[in-house]
Amino acid sequence: MKLSNDGLKNKDQWVKKGYELPTYNIEKIRENTMKEPVWLHFGAGNLFRAFMAANQNKLLNEGRSDKGIIVAEGYDYEIIEKAYVPFDNLSLLVTLKPDGDIKKEVIGSVINSLTADTSNKKDWEELKRIFNSPFLQMVSLTVTEKGYSIFNNNGEILPFVLNDLNKNYEDSQYFMGKLTALCYERFLNGAHPIALVSMDNCSENGIKLYNAILFYAEKWVENNFMEKEFIDYLKDSNKVSFPCSMIDKITPRPNSFIEDNLNEEGFEDSELIITEKNTYTSAFVNAEKPQYLVIEDNFPNGRPNLEGSGIMFTDRKTVDKVERMKVCTCLNPLHTALAIFGCLLSHNSIADEMKDETLKSFVEKMAYEEGIKVVTDPIILDPLKFIKEVLEVRFPNPFLPDTPQRIATDTSQKIAIRFGETIKAYNNSSDLDVKQLKYIPLVIAGWCRYLMGIDDSGIKFELSSDPMLGSLEKNIQNIKIGSFDKVSESLKPILSDEKLMGIDLYKIGLGDKVESYFKEFIKGPGAIRETLNRYL
Repeated sequence: MKLSNDGLKNKDQWVKKGYELPTYNIEKIRENTMKEPVWLHFGAGNLFRAFMAANQNKLLNEGRSDKGIIVAEGYDYEIIEKAYVPFDNLSLLVTLKPDGDIKKEVIGSVINSLTADTSNKKDWEELKRIFNSPFLQMVSLTVTEKGYSIFNNNGEILPFVLNDLNKNYEDSQYFMGKLTALCYERFLNGAHPIALVSMDNCSENGIKLYNAILFYAEKWVENNFMEKEFIDYLKDSNKVSFPCSMIDKITPRPNSFIEDNLNEEGFEDSELIITEKNTYTSAFVNAEKPQYLVIEDNFPNGRPNLEGSGIMFTDRKTVDKVERMKVCTCLNPLHTALAIFGCLLSHNSIADEMKDETLKSFVEKMAYEEGIKVVTDPIILDPLKFIKEVLEVRFPNPFLPDTPQRIATDTSQKIAIRFGETIKAYNNSSDLDVKQLKYIPLVIAGWCRYLMGIDDSGIKFELSSDPMLGSLEKNIQNIKIGSFDKVSESLKPILSDEKLMGIDLYKIGLGDKVESYFKEFIKGPGAIRETLNRYL
């Protein structure tokens, strides 16, 4: 079975193997879309194919839409060249359920794929044509949080951004510059309204996108590459909107187990593709079933009919509440806690940790006994149901091989939001006592213990990458297993750092508690599990 338009003509062989095929006329959808494009997406990775493209595929199958999506990749052009073009822009979505059931669905909603590369004149001209179309309603993005960066940690403009700003916008190399250039083309050719929708998994993503685009535009205006009226166009929300969104779906890299399974069934295009930029992709995408996308309903040129696909539209305040519910209470803190203790207790997958009664009980108590008391309730999603799905369906799924080592990456950048916000909510409450918190302080103590790079058996392990790793390790380096005299002076710079923790833990009475837990963790081999069980 070949994944191509010709390969799909022999429907019987696909159906017999349990593959679901598009029920619509792909060529007709292509004609409609090329003539009057309504949706352009940047970021051709696994999340796009498993979520946005799959949702549009559903609407097309149900006859509730007659147009597909055009996708462009602005960073790793090999994804287009090797994972889209050879397969006529088709992909295979493999949905992995916790009970072992696997759903296989051919996605045909992507009708064209392009490289957002200013040196590729053919693709760049096509992107300009699409951008200039008055029918275009939404330009969405999944380019990762790093894709919005303008400054480094010292507040200096990044070199590749500076390089863009000092030359004509038509020669941009950085994605935000290329997107600004395309917006300028739309401004010059009718100034049609448009919604630029970040769907990246980061807080206030719409604001991040707005700030990046506006920065580029203002600098190019200063350098006389663009008219100042372009800035007025970007700032007019009736012309250009930057809706915020919250997205949540796990789409790990292609799984070798799935690859083998597909090969056995006669699927010929399951080979793993690794690009020079180290992107892992394939003609198939494996993903979990649960998914959430909540978007601020601000579309000055109208929008595609997406409600029937499960995407929710609301106001910005509600999007912020959903984001806060997920990031501060119902998912991210639990994930980070499992990452930290998973590394310390030598686990290699989040699913395996959920079979560990100590860790399973720990995250349940952290969620249901501490976090839920101060959770932000967005109303459109039930926090308790969300937590239940996370703990009983998503984390235990053995077919999603996510590792604690990967989740532990950049933990220093996450502590203040994932734990600091709950701590502050307790501290500001007239009904709750922040000093009664137990599980969150244990996680913070566990993270400090993790920074020693020694597991619960006394064996050294490699710490995951983190921008603050050097300074954090320097603070911890004088602490030895079984010795407590250096603990306080070593931990104080960490636990009192308001930027790192979100709040000075000593000022609210939690610093000494964290130190106490940490001392219990370093008593000797086995002390971490023993301590956790004692407080459970």
